[in-house]
Amino acid sequence: MPTIHLGVYLTAGRETSKAVGWALEAGYRGIDSAQMYHNEKESGHAILDFLSSDANTDSLKREDVHFTSKLASNSTYDSARTAIKRSVKECGLGYIDLFLLHSPYGGKSARLDSWRAVEDAIEDGEVKIGGVSNYGVKHASLSLIILQELLDSKPRIPPAVNQIEVHPFNTRKDVTSFCQEHGIVVEAYAPLVRALRMRHPTIVSLAKKYSCTPGQLLVRWSLQHGYVPLPKSVKKERIVENATIGGFSIEDDDMQKMDALDEYLVTDWDPTDCP
Repeated sequence: MPTIHLGVYLTAGRETSKAVGWALEAGYRGIDSAQMYHNEKESGHAILDFLSSDANTDSLKREDVHFTSKLASNSTYDSARTAIKRSVKECGLGYIDLFLLHSPYGGKSARLDSWRAVEDAIEDGEVKIGGVSNYGVKHASLSLIILQELLDSKPRIPPAVNQIEVHPFNTRKDVTSFCQEHGIVVEAYAPLVRALRMRHPTIVSLAKKYSCTPGQLLVRWSLQHGYVPLPKSVKKERIVENATIGGFSIEDDDMQKMDALDEYLVTDWDPTDCP
């Protein structure tokens, strides 16, 4: 799985198509979409357009680009199975590399039935890898362990990925530690904190020290923690910039300084304490 993916949340139409094309030209090999984003079609077609264009100087094929989508809502097995098939058709890529349950909403039965639909989609070749998103460890009021619930159900195929909001201002160490202990890859969405902390003194100071932008510093922080960051932008220069992070590494002491910035800052959605 690529180490950096372009997120296309809150993009639409030509904006999505352009961003995906620019990202692939810049060296991104992962695109993160979802049913709820309503841009699976644009994302998939942009991938195919790039692969058949002169911009594809490395002669990449479909299997070289990792495409992710997510189930809009957990419900019955049949509904989830139908929704997955619809996503495969919508993106036009023949199959989806990573398919996630977008949230833990719906209750235990819906979560487990929807996961069974993902397992069958994998076995039928429609999906390569399955995972979850926004799955927290503890339920706030009932002390349910939602990730553990899925593992305890003895799934035929365990989740390979948990996509959650993670950045220095919301480190989610309880969830990330649980995932890493169980061999679940953490994908970090909103790794740039949706630009809410770009002028934080620590971020500004460290960016100056490493001669990089605040965005590059935040992406590097995710990578050094072993996460897969999903920086989102629709500006060509930012898309290129966010992936240009190979020329430096953050020292251990500075990683600790960034870890200490944690304030449980949720920039968009935090459904991890649902029933």
